[in-house]
Amino acid sequence: MLNTQKTEPQVKTAKAFKEAYEFKWFHLIIYFILLVGAFMSIMPFFYMVSTSLMTLGETINRQFLPKIPQWQNYAEAWTEAAFSRYFLNTVIITSLTIIGLLCTSILAAYAFANIQFPGRESLFMILLATMMIPGTVTFIPNFLMIRGEIIPWGSWMNTLQALTIPFIAKAFAIFLLRQFFKGIPKELWDAAQIDGAGHLRFLMAVVIPMSRPVILTVTLFTFVDAWNEFIWPLLVTTTSTWRPLGVGLWSFVTEAGPQTHWLMAGSVIVILPVLLVYFITQKYFTEGIATSGLKG
Repeated sequence: MLNTQKTEPQVKTAKAFKEAYEFKWFHLIIYFILLVGAFMSIMPFFYMVSTSLMTLGETINRQFLPKIPQWQNYAEAWTEAAFSRYFLNTVIITSLTIIGLLCTSILAAYAFANIQFPGRESLFMILLATMMIPGTVTFIPNFLMIRGEIIPWGSWMNTLQALTIPFIAKAFAIFLLRQFFKGIPKELWDAAQIDGAGHLRFLMAVVIPMSRPVILTVTLFTFVDAWNEFIWPLLVTTTSTWRPLGVGLWSFVTEAGPQTHWLMAGSVIVILPVLLVYFITQKYFTEGIATSGLKG
């Protein structure tokens, strides 16, 4: 009679083979889902670049690829919409917004993390609650203030401060920085006190150097938001003096219809600085997300 009973090594081998087989199929499904997601994410960008190299007739016919790449579309888009002025305006607006937001957010986050004062936790909870308010809800009160109907110093329409001051404080930036600051060892503050340092010196000499990844993360988020802003500048500006790139793209939409090839070429010009900054700061951005926000 044949012995059909499997030995222990055979059982372990069969079990390992079964687990490896199931594990492989699970990974194939995950990879397929990721590939589909990557394809769906890349396709709009690919179509934008492809359309930017077409003639207007090819864009109207909705071709997928240009017959002959029209590289001059980028030069024409830059000159037709006065992109040099819009580009400079965007750089100025974005830089001032980032500087202002970092100043307010770092100071507020440090106070919430390391300074004991009455009502600190209640104020922080109120701050977090403001993150639940949609940004579009604040457009009307902010717009009324910019028009001078609430603030006493007159209208800020068509001015630089109208495009920067409403955005130099954000609850999310304060929250992200505060969570990181809370993770800095208290022993460092005790040692700084022994050396005679106050809160300001401790913040400048210890906290900020240790918080470069999360500060860079906040900077990148602010850069993307300010660089791509469209609705607010369209509301508070009626001339091209301080209009940014996002509003500049609107000039390609005429009564005769959109100049799609120039519009897409301008969109590529607008998005390239964002991609460049992200690829340069990708390592620090990932580190800042991984080391903040999840700490208590």
